[in-house]
Amino acid sequence: MKRIGLWLALVCSLVVPQALADSVADAITTFKQAPETHSFFDNAYGYAVFPTIGKGGIGLGGAYGSGKVYRHGKLTGNSKMAQVTFGFQLGGQAYSQIIFFQNKDAYAQFTSGDFEFGAQASAVALTVGASASAGTKGTSAGAAGNQLENDYHGGMAIFTVAKGGLMYEASLGGQAFTFDPVN
Repeated sequence: MKRIGLWLALVCSLVVPQALADSVADAITTFKQAPETHSFFDNAYGYAVFPTIGKGGIGLGGAYGSGKVYRHGKLTGNSKMAQVTFGFQLGGQAYSQIIFFQNKDAYAQFTSGDFEFGAQASAVALTVGASASAGTKGTSAGAAGNQLENDYHGGMAIFTVAKGGLMYEASLGGQAFTFDPVN
């Protein structure tokens, strides 16, 4: 099952045109421009940023993206995200995602190796109509408009910015992350 999910995520990442791929620095700049993230950048222990996540599906779907992890503003490693979803879904899209770590424990949990979000995870979409499927282990979360709870959940806060594409979905899925430290 894991191989199928990784294969789907890889195929779905091809849905996103290369022109949509931003650098990590561009993605961080975009997120810093959103007023909703200012307090997170000011106070977070660290964050992981994924400049482009490609997502697609027809009944069975997936997403994939690569990013960088920072602690106190300094690069500490690379991360990859893979997602598998099941349910009603059709289309493809690209989005950027940032995950803020409230404290050392949340950062350590994410960077411990393989990490999956718990069922309570949800993402705040920073653009109207954006889809934010960040729920895992049997749930998914969506946002249609600017909604914000200036709060961490489980020591983490997740924000997304839609970049392009169109996707309809009512699905269940899970996001899994890997972490590779830099020397």
